[in-house]
Amino acid sequence: MSKENKITNGVMLNAYPDSIGINLKDTITMLKMPEFKDVFSLFYVLPTFFNSDLDRGFSVIDYDINKELVSEDDLTDLENLNIQLKFDIVLNHLSVASPQFKDLLKHGENSKYKDFFINWNTFWEGHGEMGHDGVIVPKEEFLNKLFMRKSGLPILKVPFPDGAEKPYWNTFYQQITYNKIDAEDLQNIKGLNPQQAIAIVKKVNAGIEEKQALEHIDFEDCNTFKKEIIQIVHQKCSYLGQMDVNANSPLVWEFYEETLKKVSDFGGKILRLDAFAYLHKEVGQTNFFNKPGTWEHLKAIKEIAYKNNLMVLPEIHAEYGLHLHDEVASEGYFIYDFFLPGLTIHTIETGSSKALLKWANEILEKGYKTVNMLGCHDGIPVLDLKGKEVNGVYNKGLLQDEEIEAVMTKIMDRGGRVKNLYGPSGKKISYYQVNATFFSALGENEQKLLLARAIQIFMPGIPQVWYLDVFAGKNDYEAADKGGSGGHKEINRTTLSMQEIKDGVNRPVVKGQLELLRLRNTLSAFSGTMKIIETSDAQIDIVWTNAEEAAYLYADLKNHTFSIDYTEAGENKTMVFN
Repeated sequence: MSKENKITNGVMLNAYPDSIGINLKDTITMLKMPEFKDVFSLFYVLPTFFNSDLDRGFSVIDYDINKELVSEDDLTDLENLNIQLKFDIVLNHLSVASPQFKDLLKHGENSKYKDFFINWNTFWEGHGEMGHDGVIVPKEEFLNKLFMRKSGLPILKVPFPDGAEKPYWNTFYQQITYNKIDAEDLQNIKGLNPQQAIAIVKKVNAGIEEKQALEHIDFEDCNTFKKEIIQIVHQKCSYLGQMDVNANSPLVWEFYEETLKKVSDFGGKILRLDAFAYLHKEVGQTNFFNKPGTWEHLKAIKEIAYKNNLMVLPEIHAEYGLHLHDEVASEGYFIYDFFLPGLTIHTIETGSSKALLKWANEILEKGYKTVNMLGCHDGIPVLDLKGKEVNGVYNKGLLQDEEIEAVMTKIMDRGGRVKNLYGPSGKKISYYQVNATFFSALGENEQKLLLARAIQIFMPGIPQVWYLDVFAGKNDYEAADKGGSGGHKEINRTTLSMQEIKDGVNRPVVKGQLELLRLRNTLSAFSGTMKIIETSDAQIDIVWTNAEEAAYLYADLKNHTFSIDYTEAGENKTMVFN
C-alpha cells in the first residue's frame, strides 16, 4: 500500500523553520515540552526549509536543505515524535538565483536552460506590438484575459551576456537593486578617457542614490556612450525574482521528478502545490487555471507524487462561485478550505451560524477531503467567499458582497492590511485578502479566539494551525512597515523567542487552545462521522461519533460561550469555556 494512504487525520502545525527561536531545532524543543504532548501529528514547514531568497521562501533557489535553519538531526527528531511533514513545491516559478536561471544569464542563447523559463517576447511573438522599451505588448483581446498579481506587465528584464536585456515572464515578486559603479567598470569603453570615466561614475552613482532613470541622465559630451554605460550598470544590478518556468520544456518535468524524490527523502508525506494554477500558459487563454492544460499538468504531477509516496494538495484561490474547488475535489484531490477563515469571523461577529453550517453541510454532502485553517503564513481570504458569473449565469457566493465587505472592514478597522489584485492597466480590480493575525482580526478577544478554534476542530478536514495563533499573537505593525511592498504579510509572522513560548503556555488562551487541539488530535471520534444538529442560527450544535466514542460541541454565538462533551475510553468528560 502506498504511504499516500497513511496520512494522519490529526492536527497540523504550520510555521517557518525560524518562526520560533532561531531555527527548526527550537521548534522541536517546543514540541518536546509536556504542554505540547499529543497536540500535533503533522507539521507544515514553510519553504525557507529549502534554499530561497525572496517572498519568505516561495522564491526557491533549489530544494536542498537550508542548513542555516535545518539539520538532518531535526528530521530524525520529528520522525521520533511521530510528526509527519508537509512541504511545498512552487510549481510555477524558480528564483533568478536558481542554477537553471544563472546558467541562462551566463550563457544566454547557448544555455541548456534557454527554454526552461519563458521569454515574454518569444511567447507573444506575432500576437502583439513591440513597445519602445523592447517589450511586446499583447493585443488587447489577449491582454484583457491575463490575471495579474501585481501592477504592470508580469515581466522582469534581465541582462544577457551580449549586453541585451530580455524580458522574462515574472508573475509574482521581483526586486532590482542598482549597485554603484566605479571607473574600472568603464575601462573597456573605447574612446573614453579617465577624466570622462570619473565624471560618468559621479553622475551614475548620484542617479542611483536619487532613484533617477538612467535613460534620463545627461552625460553631456559622453552621451554617445550612454547605451554602453547603461548596459554596464544593468550588468552590475542585483536581481531577485520568481521566474515563471516553461511547462512545455522536458527539462522542467525532469526537475519536478528530481524535486519530488528529494522532498520524499526528507520525510515529506504531503506535497502542497503552490501556484499550480498559473503554470499552464497559452496564447488566447488566461494565465490562471487554463483547461484542459492545467488538468493535464496536475495529473502528471500527481503521477510523479504517487511514485514518491506523496499526497498532493493543490493550492488554489478563486471565488466560490467559480466552483474550481468543486472541480479539483471531484478529481479526487484534497482541497484547502480557504472559505473557513472568513466564514468563522463572519459567524462570530454576526452571531449567525447559517453561512458556516451551509458550507459544512456541503463538505459532508459532496465528500470533500479538506485541510482547513484559521490563520496562516499568508492572509485571511476574502475573494474566495464571493459569487461569480460563469457563462452568463451568476453563481452565488458563500456570503453576499456586502457581508464580505463587512468582514473585511471589521478586520481593517482592527489594524489589518490589504493585498489587492490588478488589471493589465495597473488599476486595482479586487481585494484579494486581508493580512492580520487571527487574534487581532477578532478584536483581540480571547474568548472569541477559543470559540474560533473550537469551530475549526469540529469542522470536517485536517486542521492546520498557524503557530502565532496558538499564542494569541497580535498584529506586528513594526514588521509590516519595515517589510516594503510585501510588508503586509509580515504583520502575521512575528518570531517568538523561546522565553515567549515558556511564558505563553501559562496563559489561559494558550492552555485552552492546546487542550482543544489535543482533544482533536487524539480522540478517535473525529475519525468517524459528523452530524450537524438543527438549532437556531445563534447556536452551533455538532456531534462527531465513532463506535463508542463521541464529541459534542454546543456553542452560543450571542455570548461566545461553548462546551464540549465527549466520551473517551468509556468515560464521559466535559470542557466548558465561558
